[in-house]
Amino acid sequence: MTNNEVHPIVWTGECITLLDQTLLPSEETYVDIQTVDALVDAISRLVVRGAPALGAVGAYGVALAMVQGEREDWSADELHENILRIRNARPTAVNLAWGVDRVLPLVESGLAAVVADADAVSAEDAAANRAMGRIGADWIEANVERRPLRLLTHCNTGTLATTYWGTALGVIRELHERGLVELVYADETRPLLQGARLTAWELDRAGIAHVVQSDGAAASTILRGLVDVALIGADRIAANGDSANKIGSVSVALACKDAGVPFLVVAPVSTVDLATENGDDIHIELRSGEEVTTLAGIRVAPANTQGFNPAFDVTPARLISAIITEKTAIEVAQGESPKSKL
Repeated sequence: MTNNEVHPIVWTGECITLLDQTLLPSEETYVDIQTVDALVDAISRLVVRGAPALGAVGAYGVALAMVQGEREDWSADELHENILRIRNARPTAVNLAWGVDRVLPLVESGLAAVVADADAVSAEDAAANRAMGRIGADWIEANVERRPLRLLTHCNTGTLATTYWGTALGVIRELHERGLVELVYADETRPLLQGARLTAWELDRAGIAHVVQSDGAAASTILRGLVDVALIGADRIAANGDSANKIGSVSVALACKDAGVPFLVVAPVSTVDLATENGDDIHIELRSGEEVTTLAGIRVAPANTQGFNPAFDVTPARLISAIITEKTAIEVAQGESPKSKL
């Protein structure tokens, strides 16, 4: 990792140190998470977010629960109950449960064994992100003729959403290193503005030319012929290739389908949930309506108006040109499915 690389998740030996993403870009503040209560709150408030990052946090969260349990003399049942609280803190994101489940069998072997495997989760994610970057960039070079490239991305899929480099934003960074990027359109991503606050912050640090646009502008930008490829991440991918991602993603996919623009989903294999047959079975997290009716604590809707705030939507596989994993590119729109390829 370069000296300019951020480290959003660090295990200190007794606690998890997180870069507080709710304060970016105005403040770069790190918080020490010392209890399960604090970790569940941090996950819920999106202090830490992004599917791969949540996988690492889930794994380190088990270690955190063990440290707290030892300090407070928890019973085995109390420890298990608190680990489950971490596992279920964000139901749409499969990686959080995956990270917990991966290290859970090691609890009986002790803290060192759990931390070692959590470290492995983090290291594997970093390697997978670089592999996805190369595979995705290769796919784009082989399938898109225009140079340099004009790219569109939705939400945040960079280092902040992972442990290093990024998924969809990692592909963009790889393309930038190859000298192939003209401009990135970063959707602002309502209601919490992860695109404007986080993706733009990462693009600026990486020196990649970019603009931020409102979510409502994305479809028009695509249909006007200003975008060559759209790339998003995923919080859960069903066995048939249906993909859940930040709300607004399906609008981008629909516009790409109409315009004949490739639409790529970039996510690690751990995000593919073969037990979920299709998108209809993906639970969509409903967040507080106040995230829609207020902005920076100031109410922008009438006092009696309620907010409807689904955190995710599901893009049908038929709208996805390819799913990019660390192993391969799966062209789901052409009939390939994760279930048959992984």
